[in-house]
This record gives sequence, structure tokens and C-alpha cells, in this order.
Amino acid sequence: MGKLRILSKLGDTTVQWDTTRGAEEAVREAERIFRQEIAAGSTAFRVSAAAPGERIVSFDPHAEQIVIVPRVAGG
Repeated sequence: MGKLRILSKLGDTTVQWDTTRGAEEAVREAERIFRQEIAAGSTAFRVSAAAPGERIVSFDPHAEQIVIVPRVAGG
């Protein structure tokens, strides 16, 4: 089961999909959201319990978890 977490000022939004059951529609929706957020300037990280987080620039449907962090503006 994959999970996409989108962090925002409103809190976290989570999209989940199961690659073992042929849920192509859920995977396509997660990829659409991923691309939309990256195009808006967010940064994505592949996260798993077995390895340190890794920045990614393309959607990985087999990732355990992807966390998307919005661009942070300093002041």
C-alpha cells in the first residue's frame, strides 16, 4: 500500500493506493496530485522505515510513502 502525504497550512492530506489490487485509478490520481504539487514548487521525499528519506522528482507508485512539502518563504 502506498501513501502520498501533502503538507499544507490547512494540515495534512493523505491519498492511499494499493498496487497489489490493480487500483490504477487511485495511482493515477496520486500521480496527478504529485505532478501538480511539484509544478507549484513543492518538494517531494520518498520515506520508508528501512531507509533515510530521499528527495524525488518523479512519482514512484511503489514507494511506501511520499511526503510533499510546500515551498517555504522566509521573512
